[in-house]
Amino acid sequence: MKKITTIAVAGALLALAGTSSAQFAKPEDAIKYRKAAFSVMGAHFGRIGGMVNGQVPFDAAAVASNAQIVESMARLPWAAFGAGTDKGETKAKSETWSDAAKFKSLSDKLTAETAKLSAAAKGGNADAVKAAFGGVAGTCKACHDDFRAK
Repeated sequence: MKKITTIAVAGALLALAGTSSAQFAKPEDAIKYRKAAFSVMGAHFGRIGGMVNGQVPFDAAAVASNAQIVESMARLPWAAFGAGTDKGETKAKSETWSDAAKFKSLSDKLTAETAKLSAAAKGGNADAVKAAFGGVAGTCKACHDDFRAK
Protein backbone atom coordinates (compact mmCIF):
# COMPACT_ATOMS: atom_id res chain seq x y z
CA MET A 1 0.00 0.00 0.00
CA LYS A 2 2.86 2.36 0.84
CA LYS A 3 4.43 1.68 -2.55
CA ILE A 4 1.16 2.52 -4.35
CA THR A 5 0.81 5.76 -2.38
CA THR A 6 4.41 6.70 -3.17
CA ILE A 7 3.87 6.05 -6.87
CA ALA A 8 0.62 8.04 -6.88
CA VAL A 9 2.23 10.98 -5.13
CA ALA A 10 5.23 10.89 -7.44
CA GLY A 11 2.89 10.91 -10.43
CA ALA A 12 0.96 13.86 -9.04
CA LEU A 13 4.16 15.76 -8.36
CA LEU A 14 5.44 15.07 -11.86
CA ALA A 15 2.16 16.29 -13.32
CA LEU A 16 2.37 19.42 -11.20
CA ALA A 17 6.01 19.94 -12.11
CA GLY A 18 5.13 19.75 -15.80
CA THR A 19 2.61 22.53 -15.35
CA SER A 20 5.07 24.49 -13.25
CA SER A 21 7.83 24.24 -15.81
CA ALA A 22 5.53 25.92 -18.32
CA GLN A 23 5.59 28.88 -15.91
CA PHE A 24 1.86 29.23 -16.20
CA ALA A 25 1.66 30.38 -19.79
CA LYS A 26 -2.04 31.01 -19.20
CA PRO A 27 -3.86 32.01 -16.01
CA GLU A 28 -6.02 28.89 -16.23
CA ASP A 29 -2.84 26.78 -16.03
CA ALA A 30 -1.96 28.43 -12.72
CA ILE A 31 -5.49 27.87 -11.42
CA LYS A 32 -5.35 24.17 -12.35
CA TYR A 33 -1.94 23.86 -10.69
CA ARG A 34 -3.02 25.37 -7.38
CA LYS A 35 -6.26 23.37 -7.36
CA ALA A 36 -4.25 20.17 -7.89
CA ALA A 37 -1.83 21.06 -5.11
CA PHE A 38 -4.68 21.82 -2.69
CA SER A 39 -6.48 18.64 -3.72
CA VAL A 40 -3.50 16.37 -3.06
CA MET A 41 -2.75 18.18 0.21
CA GLY A 42 -6.39 17.88 1.30
CA ALA A 43 -6.58 14.18 0.51
CA HIS A 44 -3.55 13.37 2.64
CA PHE A 45 -4.58 15.75 5.42
CA GLY A 46 -7.98 14.03 5.45
CA ARG A 47 -6.30 10.66 5.97
CA ILE A 48 -4.60 12.02 9.07
CA GLY A 49 -7.90 13.56 10.16
CA GLY A 50 -9.60 10.20 10.07
CA MET A 51 -7.05 8.88 12.55
CA VAL A 52 -6.99 12.00 14.72
CA ASN A 53 -10.79 11.97 14.94
CA GLY A 54 -10.95 8.27 15.80
CA GLN A 55 -12.71 7.22 12.60
CA VAL A 56 -9.90 4.81 11.76
CA PRO A 57 -7.21 3.29 14.00
CA PHE A 58 -4.13 5.45 14.57
CA ASP A 59 -1.22 4.21 12.46
CA ALA A 60 1.94 6.18 13.25
CA ALA A 61 3.70 5.17 10.02
CA ALA A 62 0.73 6.19 7.87
CA VAL A 63 0.42 9.50 9.72
CA ALA A 64 4.11 10.24 9.22
CA SER A 65 3.93 9.40 5.51
CA ASN A 66 0.82 11.51 4.95
CA ALA A 67 2.15 14.40 7.04
CA GLN A 68 5.32 14.50 4.97
CA ILE A 69 3.24 14.78 1.79
CA VAL A 70 1.06 17.50 3.34
CA GLU A 71 4.18 19.44 4.32
CA SER A 72 5.61 19.19 0.81
CA MET A 73 2.35 20.11 -0.90
CA ALA A 74 1.83 23.11 1.39
CA ARG A 75 4.76 24.85 -0.31
CA LEU A 76 3.40 24.57 -3.84
CA PRO A 77 0.17 26.49 -4.52
CA TRP A 78 1.24 30.01 -3.58
CA ALA A 79 3.19 30.81 -6.76
CA ALA A 80 0.01 30.11 -8.72
CA PHE A 81 -1.85 33.11 -7.33
CA GLY A 82 -0.27 35.54 -9.79
CA ALA A 83 -1.75 38.31 -11.87
CA GLY A 84 -4.74 37.29 -13.95
CA THR A 85 -5.55 34.22 -11.87
CA ASP A 86 -8.41 35.98 -10.13
CA LYS A 87 -10.71 35.27 -13.08
CA GLY A 88 -11.92 31.94 -14.35
CA GLU A 89 -12.79 28.74 -12.54
CA THR A 90 -11.61 29.71 -9.06
CA LYS A 91 -13.06 30.12 -5.60
CA ALA A 92 -10.38 32.62 -4.60
CA LYS A 93 -11.95 35.87 -3.40
CA SER A 94 -10.71 39.24 -4.65
CA GLU A 95 -9.23 39.80 -1.18
CA THR A 96 -6.56 37.27 -2.11
CA TRP A 97 -5.00 39.99 -4.24
CA SER A 98 -6.25 43.15 -2.50
CA ASP A 99 -4.99 41.96 0.91
CA ALA A 100 -1.92 40.14 -0.38
CA ALA A 101 0.06 40.74 2.83
CA LYS A 102 -2.51 38.88 4.96
CA PHE A 103 -2.79 36.13 2.35
CA LYS A 104 1.00 35.74 2.33
CA SER A 105 1.05 35.67 6.12
CA LEU A 106 -1.49 32.84 6.20
CA SER A 107 0.33 30.90 3.48
CA ASP A 108 3.55 31.21 5.48
CA LYS A 109 1.71 30.11 8.61
CA LEU A 110 0.34 27.05 6.81
CA THR A 111 3.83 26.09 5.69
CA ALA A 112 5.07 26.43 9.29
CA GLU A 113 2.12 24.51 10.77
CA THR A 114 2.48 21.64 8.31
CA ALA A 115 6.17 21.38 9.25
CA LYS A 116 5.11 21.09 12.91
CA LEU A 117 2.61 18.37 11.96
CA SER A 118 5.28 16.46 10.07
CA ALA A 119 7.68 16.72 13.02
CA ALA A 120 5.00 15.56 15.46
CA ALA A 121 4.09 12.67 13.17
CA LYS A 122 7.71 11.49 13.07
CA GLY A 123 7.54 11.16 16.85
CA GLY A 124 4.56 8.82 16.60
CA ASN A 125 2.71 10.29 19.59
CA ALA A 126 -1.02 10.48 18.84
CA ASP A 127 -1.62 13.38 21.24
CA ALA A 128 1.19 15.46 19.70
CA VAL A 129 -0.16 14.71 16.22
CA LYS A 130 -3.66 15.73 17.28
CA ALA A 131 -2.40 19.07 18.64
CA ALA A 132 -0.37 19.78 15.50
CA PHE A 133 -3.28 18.70 13.31
CA GLY A 134 -5.42 21.33 15.05
CA GLY A 135 -2.86 24.02 14.20
CA VAL A 136 -2.96 23.12 10.52
CA ALA A 137 -6.75 22.85 10.47
CA GLY A 138 -7.12 26.24 12.15
CA THR A 139 -4.81 27.85 9.62
CA CYS A 140 -6.72 26.27 6.72
CA LYS A 141 -9.98 27.53 8.17
CA ALA A 142 -8.66 31.06 8.67
CA CYS A 143 -7.54 31.25 5.05
CA HIS A 144 -10.81 29.76 3.75
CA ASP A 145 -12.84 32.17 5.87
CA ASP A 146 -11.04 35.22 4.49
CA PHE A 147 -9.95 34.23 1.00
CA ARG A 148 -12.17 31.45 -0.37
CA ALA A 149 -15.69 31.84 -1.70
CA LYS A 150 -18.12 29.23 -0.46
